Amino acid sequence: MSQTWDLRSDTATTPTADMLSAMVSAQVGDDVLGEDPTVNTLEQTVARLCGHESALFCVSSTMANQLAIRTHLCNPPESLLCHWDSHIFKYESGGASLHSQAQMIPIKPSTINLTVDDIRGHFIQGNFLGHRAPTHLVALENTLSGVIMPIEDVREISEFTRNMGAQVHMDGSRLWNAATTDKELREYAGLVDSLSLCLSKGMGCPVGALLVGSRQFIDRARHFRKAFGGGWRQAGILAAAGLYAIEHVWPTMPNTHMQAKRLAQGLESLGYVLALPVHTNMVMLDTTKSTSVSTEVLSQALKPRGIILGAVYEESYLRMVLHHQINDECIDIILAVANELAAK
Repeated sequence: MSQTWDLRSDTATTPTADMLSAMVSAQVGDDVLGEDPTVNTLEQTVARLCGHESALFCVSSTMANQLAIRTHLCNPPESLLCHWDSHIFKYESGGASLHSQAQMIPIKPSTINLTVDDIRGHFIQGNFLGHRAPTHLVALENTLSGVIMPIEDVREISEFTRNMGAQVHMDGSRLWNAATTDKELREYAGLVDSLSLCLSKGMGCPVGALLVGSRQFIDRARHFRKAFGGGWRQAGILAAAGLYAIEHVWPTMPNTHMQAKRLAQGLESLGYVLALPVHTNMVMLDTTKSTSVSTEVLSQALKPRGIILGAVYEESYLRMVLHHQINDECIDIILAVANELAAK
């Protein structure tokens, strides 16, 4: 086997030689003391890109999201609204309850993404004679399973939520995919009070995420990061990877999205059924819909060709996630094997 392609997640990347070179040559200092120049540059760069005052470099998006919730919600009992399939609700170990004493209210929308009507219908205003936990935060996710949340929906939700006296956080772990230009990133970021951005999901870095917000918000989040055990010293080695990714990996995402669409179209032509539309780097195949060749047979047939697939989170779909280290050869092999199986 000459090469292996892992499509289980866009966290399956490895640092390139150029990224490693940037990491090795990074200037470092003590970030707990605010003296790591490379971390400072990364935080300032991302804050500027998002049009916010400040940013905080964290070990992961889970930490960034949980710090955001803890910083926003200071007077329990409180509730936050989120998508029923969101990472914050399903895949962060119940952190909002553990760290912030917050009640999470998951919403299953009528369409793929949340709309202002969904938020309006679940928003808790006041405590109703002490019986309820008022909603003080709405948490959005963009992208969600590779699907882009329309900017108009974000705008309407933000306006409603702020008019109700609450705040908006966006889990933007894969917002790099939804917003592939500075202008688009700033537009989305400008509609929320805080935002997380991952550096390992699709960006090719081994570690890291950023939390973005106002200076006062980030100062308080930095305090909580230390309490969470997230203070780190010479973190510039990791921050250098982030700076490299923003300059060199982020611009490659439109090509990755084209590859995903080509893969999806080829599989659809053979009878496979998409569980969700392909907007960015994910192809979600519905494993419950009948086709001539099952997704399990396809997965097994691809293993000897060096291609790893896997239904990571749910049994109802097979998730195929592309990134900058998935090339055209990989897509060609998948479609060729799928065609061979269909012809049998």
